[in-house]
Amino acid sequence: MKRPPLTLKGAERLREELDRLKSVERPRIIEAIAEARAHGDLKENAEYHAAREMQGFVEGRIQEMEGTLSYAEVIDVSKLAAGTRIVFGATVELEDEDSGETVTYQIVGDIEADIKQRLIAVSSPIARALIGKSAGDSFEFQAPNGVKRYEITDVRYD
Repeated sequence: MKRPPLTLKGAERLREELDRLKSVERPRIIEAIAEARAHGDLKENAEYHAAREMQGFVEGRIQEMEGTLSYAEVIDVSKLAAGTRIVFGATVELEDEDSGETVTYQIVGDIEADIKQRLIAVSSPIARALIGKSAGDSFEFQAPNGVKRYEITDVRYD
């Protein structure tokens, strides 16, 4: 099985979240469980059950993140020498050929993809259509709401 790719920035964000979960959230939840236990009967103690549920979630997330960080292939995008060709980690500026709107995306690993932050997964349809293209190329891909046509106006690695 292939190791999933992860950008250096994405790995740093995961490490920061992991550190926050271990040093802030875990102790806070342990304290909440202890406080809820002090209230007495645990069978009908909603605070206790909520804190235990949160503990399960946080511990699961910690295990998931530790596994991801230990298994992922971390790639420093700034050291890639792909030129204007689009590969994993590229930040691309696209112009919609129909509306003229411009949008910027970075192609990242599936683990760190977040469309709200303009981070698209390397396995997404638009990223698969972009891989191998260069600045100045036009392409189209099948989006959920129909075929979209874009021109690649800029490619950078930062």
